[in-house]
Amino acid sequence: MTRSPITVERSATMAHAFKIMVEHGFRHLPVVDGDRLVGLVSERELRVVENMKGIDSAFVTVGDFILEPPYAVGPETPVHDVALTMSQRKVGSAIVVDGDKVVGLFTTTDALRVLAELLAPSSNPT
Repeated sequence: MTRSPITVERSATMAHAFKIMVEHGFRHLPVVDGDRLVGLVSERELRVVENMKGIDSAFVTVGDFILEPPYAVGPETPVHDVALTMSQRKVGSAIVVDGDKVVGLFTTTDALRVLAELLAPSSNPT
């Protein structure tokens, strides 16, 4: 899990959100209104918007494209539950919130890291 992930305000332009993603190598960016989680934008969504005819990402805000509430979990939610729900919903991330405040981001990369650790050969033969 990425702790204290970078977020973007819902009033930020799509171009600004995309710039943040490129600079930091992110594929998911939580969208907030103040401290309150309101959505999530993905790199894929931003690329679609960039290629839409008649849309200028420098003038369109991320808030304009929030379609539904993001998958959010509490800090104590078991990884098993998060990974299972992510696979069932076919989503690439879960935003970790404490109340409404974003405190982390758990992605498919994090889930694969956990899986790799579980499947790693033991260094101590039994």
